[in-house]
Amino acid sequence: MERILVMDVGNSNIVLGVFEQGRLRCQWRLATVRARTADEYGLLMKALFQAEAPDIRELDGIVMSSVVPPLMVTLAETCKRYLGLAPLVVGPGVKTGISVVTENPREVGADRIVNAVAAVHLYGPPVMVVDCGTAITVCVIDEQGRYVGGLIAPGIETAAEALYQRAAKLPRIELVRPKSVVGRNTIASMQAGTIFGFAGLVDGIVERVREEIPLPFHVVATGGMAELIYPDSRQIHDLNPNLTLTGLYLLWQKNRA
Repeated sequence: MERILVMDVGNSNIVLGVFEQGRLRCQWRLATVRARTADEYGLLMKALFQAEAPDIRELDGIVMSSVVPPLMVTLAETCKRYLGLAPLVVGPGVKTGISVVTENPREVGADRIVNAVAAVHLYGPPVMVVDCGTAITVCVIDEQGRYVGGLIAPGIETAAEALYQRAAKLPRIELVRPKSVVGRNTIASMQAGTIFGFAGLVDGIVERVREEIPLPFHVVATGGMAELIYPDSRQIHDLNPNLTLTGLYLLWQKNRA
């Protein structure tokens, strides 16, 4: 039975998943801590695997994308030492099937390419991917399946934390959907402004992209914060929390030789 470990290394979280015969069997989320050593990450992974997949050395492959360059060497060493395999790292030279036609293709984050690969495979072009994490990124893939560019905005949690830190009388809030748009107290007002505000931000971006590139885009949202705004967005068609992990598995398939 083919078992592939996929690793999405983000600024806030490292998301791991195991695909068995093309299906996502299990997944975990670790905090991204740059100071951790290869041994510390190895012990964490070993503990996670023992809970659901006791024999961690039965893996057939590992594929990893990262937007945190300092962790690349650390996690590659973890994979070799504790999992017995060198990972396929998404970057230059990796076959993606996606043509990147931005001014500087090397600037495009690995996670955005991975999302584009999955979105084209699952939904077909033209498609837009809204990834809600530390930042909100919008990736635009045209009718020919080309990555033509995108947008980057502050993330939901990032903005809420900045508001708490910069405004002396505002508290740190739990990010949950309030009962109404008009808040009746400070916390509800901040929650409404954050959740409904970012749903509106995403909708506004998508509408402007459609005006500039008049194509019938399918819009899919992913990322740890996507479920917060998806119910109140008027432009997002689908919520797919596992889009990035799926893209990583597809890239392993394309590059397995």
